[in-house]
Amino acid sequence: MVESNLERAAAAFAEGNPVMVFDSDFRECETDLLWPAASATPAVMRRLRQDCGGLLFLAIGDDIGEKFGLPWLQDLHTHPALVEENPVLATLITNDLQYDTRSAFTLSLNHRETYTGITDHDRALTTRRFGELADEMCNSDPIDAITALGKEFRTPGHIPLCREAPGGLKTRQGHTELAVAIARLAGLAPCTIGAEMLQPDGDRALSVEDARAYAAEHGIPMLTGDEIMNGFGL
Repeated sequence: MVESNLERAAAAFAEGNPVMVFDSDFRECETDLLWPAASATPAVMRRLRQDCGGLLFLAIGDDIGEKFGLPWLQDLHTHPALVEENPVLATLITNDLQYDTRSAFTLSLNHRETYTGITDHDRALTTRRFGELADEMCNSDPIDAITALGKEFRTPGHIPLCREAPGGLKTRQGHTELAVAIARLAGLAPCTIGAEMLQPDGDRALSVEDARAYAAEHGIPMLTGDEIMNGFGL
């Protein structure tokens, strides 16, 4: 049987290799370079930083966000008590996103054994240990999971986390949900490190044609959001 592009990508990801994902022409029109979080090394972080140019982010499943009690920043920033104490939050309200109605960002983290947290070594440690801890805590009580998270991590940090929307791809088809979906298809914990690929001048997203050329040059499977959606029967 001929292996599909989606199957090849999932198999590569399961082995700790990268995958590229283009969302769609009707959303952000961006391609992300992605790795399993538990496979993060300084070399991986350096590749994301040097070859992509966009924000390094850690996409996590909604189940992991729930297990660790990680709130969406948008909810925190509109909480009445916090707005009353910090009136500037009311002026900075997120009500004009051009590509969605809601941001996926939750807290940013550093591992407690990092120094500044920004070096490739530090960001790799933060990313890898979060991915490993998420897997270790999958069957744990939420209180134990939150305790374990606090023992190893602090906020704010240099790895921003993006939490999958409840319902995943059924309710939101953003890069967070697509990145998490790849990990699930690969049979891994839904924790994926990635970055948006920009044009060399940084003024716009890397074109699909250039992204496909990069993927071909480096032997990286590249998927579209539609391919991933179809893989889940959506």
